[in-house]
Amino acid sequence: MRTHAHSEATRLLCAGARLNAGFRERVIDELVGHAERPVPPSLGVDLRPVLAHALQARRQEVRTALALLAVWIGFFLVSVLLTWDSLDDQFGGNFDLPLDEFLSLALFLGDDQLSSMAERPTSWVLFYAGVVLALWAGRAISGRETLLYAGTRTPRKSFRSAIRRRLGMAVTYAARAFAAGYWITAVAGITDNPYPVIFPLLMVAVVWLHRIRVTSALREQLSRETFATAQQPELPHAERYRRIGDAIDLEQHASATLYDANRPFVGAGVPHKPWSFALELRPKKDTPVIEPAVPPQAPHGASGKHKVHKTLAAQAQAQGYAVEPAPAGQPLDTQLQDGAVPEAQAHLTPSHHLSSRHVIDMIIPRLVALREATARTSRDSLRALEIEEFVYLPSGVRRDSGVYVDDNVQQHLDEAADDGGEARRHFLRIRVGSWQEQVVVSLLVRVHTQGGMLVLEVVPHVLGPVAEEFREVDAIVDRRAGGSMREGLLAFLTAPAATAAAGIAAARTMLSVFRVWLSSPEYAAPDAPLISVRELASTNDLSLFQEMDVSRYIKTVQDRIASGVRDALEQRGFRTDRFEQQIVNVRDGGVYIEDMSGGAVATGAHGNAQHVERSPV
Repeated sequence: MRTHAHSEATRLLCAGARLNAGFRERVIDELVGHAERPVPPSLGVDLRPVLAHALQARRQEVRTALALLAVWIGFFLVSVLLTWDSLDDQFGGNFDLPLDEFLSLALFLGDDQLSSMAERPTSWVLFYAGVVLALWAGRAISGRETLLYAGTRTPRKSFRSAIRRRLGMAVTYAARAFAAGYWITAVAGITDNPYPVIFPLLMVAVVWLHRIRVTSALREQLSRETFATAQQPELPHAERYRRIGDAIDLEQHASATLYDANRPFVGAGVPHKPWSFALELRPKKDTPVIEPAVPPQAPHGASGKHKVHKTLAAQAQAQGYAVEPAPAGQPLDTQLQDGAVPEAQAHLTPSHHLSSRHVIDMIIPRLVALREATARTSRDSLRALEIEEFVYLPSGVRRDSGVYVDDNVQQHLDEAADDGGEARRHFLRIRVGSWQEQVVVSLLVRVHTQGGMLVLEVVPHVLGPVAEEFREVDAIVDRRAGGSMREGLLAFLTAPAATAAAGIAAARTMLSVFRVWLSSPEYAAPDAPLISVRELASTNDLSLFQEMDVSRYIKTVQDRIASGVRDALEQRGFRTDRFEQQIVNVRDGGVYIEDMSGGAVATGAHGNAQHVERSPV
């Protein structure tokens, strides 16, 4: 079963790929046009159906654009033939001009022999082309959607300036008057030349059919009731798309990802008050001081296998090491040569040693207990809390080099927890998907225990809700499920602007396909994830309820993290008083100062402090 394939966020992203041409182009450009980049972690969504819907919507737009182009060509050719017949009749059947001169005579004004639109049928093509461009320009100037399939309402929040909006409305009103003049003139002369009415209506029919198909796809595949069970479109059968689909399946939910140092957390959202602290590991006063990590040496002059082994074991246990037995058939003393350290000593671990792995293993059970307790007692989103270890790997290798293979990922997870490296970074990732995956809270936790220090880093991130215009899919389905007559009227009103939008979209598609073919991105230099499809569709506008939930999730999880760290310190015999003081202050945004002599401290966004040294009187 595919992870998050039927989540609400996945449904809305698929709807956005159908409704928003700009978003659709970004999805295809990132996943197909930049096949050298692996996809970042997909939190709460499945990118494969989103890409499939985007490609299918693009193919459908291209087919509609080709149909409209065919109607335009037919309109032009019929007008040219009618013009030829009209001129031939005027010259008594002896009309003979080269093609270039004929087109110049037929298309451009200023000839005295052609005094009316009836005598100049090709002028209707130019007239209607002017109507199309004027209506499209009115929408473009005013900042409204210029799409082949556009919704009936504008977004609630508009960033258009007042001047642009007024100028656009003026152009739109002028264009509508121009269009009304066209239809009045065309209908008035329909008995002499019906084609200026027939071909625009054919364009309306093409746009109408396109709108019906889009609405049908939204209703049958992407409505709330059918999305979980409906058959979603598949990627094309070409080899390129098969490789892209397999890579998406492998990478988007893997426990590792490649990253660029300038953009490490692509896909996680916006950072939300990251915090960290450092603590010196001090044993408790009643705990005997044990020298850490000094391997026991072989006694000089020791003879006999059993004597050497017993002596090493006694020394190790006296120093607090947990000694593993020697492998069967391989006596420990066979490795003692000229005072060399036995291989078994590599497994000697002091009982008071605190590792990153130990801290993580103490945190995870508390998070699991939180999830189980929430599931038993409430319907809060914490009942679906996701906990996993995650490793960030530096970019520079190809996405198909085996980095995302399960065995390699597991090896990195096992090795990176305690290495404390700067390039390969191990995190414990805790994720809460709330509001039907509309708001995603992720906490990335990293633990350092090197050099007698404990350093805890907590980096919360928040992914905001999907854009409001994508959520219009439900209104479209409900509003247009009653019949197709409303779609026909909308097609008649929007067909001229939609015709221009279809041509522009088809041209962009051709350029995109040509660019991908020319650049061959699958053979480009390897790169790290740059853009998250989920982030492209998200907004940072949280409602008050959502902000309250985000704060509650983060504080609740942070409390469990602190509890696990405190218990790890307690279990290993380290002091916890300074940790408890620091965690209360740092977690709440304050400042903890152990000792201070003189100086001044100020906290808060507008804090101000001054310290003035005064000389003794």
